[in-house]
Amino acid sequence: MLDVSGLILTPNEKELLQRPCVGGVILFSRNYANPGQLRELVAAIKDCNGNLLVAVDQEGGRVQRFREPFLKLPALHDIGDIYEQDKERGIEVAKQCAWAMAAEVLHYGIDFSFAPVLDVYSNNSRVIKERAFAASAEQTGILGRAYIEGMHEAGMAATGKHFPGHGTVVADSHEELPVDGRPIEQIRELDIKAFAACIDSLDAIMPAHVIYPAVDSVCAGFSRVWLQTILREELGFDGVVFSDDLSMNAAHAAGSVTQRANLALSAGCDMVLVCNDPDSAVIVADWLEARNYPASSKLSRMLANPCAEISNLYSESKWLELSHTVSGISA
Repeated sequence: MLDVSGLILTPNEKELLQRPCVGGVILFSRNYANPGQLRELVAAIKDCNGNLLVAVDQEGGRVQRFREPFLKLPALHDIGDIYEQDKERGIEVAKQCAWAMAAEVLHYGIDFSFAPVLDVYSNNSRVIKERAFAASAEQTGILGRAYIEGMHEAGMAATGKHFPGHGTVVADSHEELPVDGRPIEQIRELDIKAFAACIDSLDAIMPAHVIYPAVDSVCAGFSRVWLQTILREELGFDGVVFSDDLSMNAAHAAGSVTQRANLALSAGCDMVLVCNDPDSAVIVADWLEARNYPASSKLSRMLANPCAEISNLYSESKWLELSHTVSGISA
């Protein structure tokens, strides 16, 4: 999965997206100007290959790639605050926000948002913080399940991130390689517990570019111990595993971009992301094709399956009601 440079596809990008080893496109803020342009861009991507997955990070709060006139979504921590005041309302709001987010993204032909964040909240984190529901594993799990339910009702697959947990480390993996030195018992009782609570409803997982020395000497996204022994065997997860972006600085310690891709795929990732580095994306594509690397059969699970309301979304009574509710939270 790779990104594209702007509001329309370049000839080189069209050619790249037709290569069999390219399985998806992730969109960023630079790819969005207005709803009409977005619909045309997504259609152009799908014209290159109808099986391409189109994804985005539309979490809410500070991580929302599509802004006005898209619905302004609250940060997940705002939903967590509501839950602490009124548990039933918090659960309902999580479902409502998820449905509204998913429905609007699906309306423009995009398959899924990489959501929800299932990291636990810590005030020390430079990158997660309010992107997380709560500091407790139990509350994160409860709200995570509700959010996933809302996404599924709209017809969108859900991706839990960043396994086994990025929320308690200070460092930002976009800039440097974080190391979480806690004993495995602490990680199991807090971070993994939140993911375990949602594991049977998740369609996909994105592992963290974080090293947990108590378990392995490489980051979770490159670790067979994390992705095979713990995620697949112990937790029983049978869905898709996406690498986090291999261009992030935290991943660079693992070697060249092809070495990173090889480590991620060998560890158990079904698809690797290479973003904001078009030269590296081409290098990885060449490397995959030279090895005739097979596509994962699991990836088709991530294709959109939109509910009936999506086609005429903005005139649907459910949308009108939920968008009003969600806007009130974000105000």
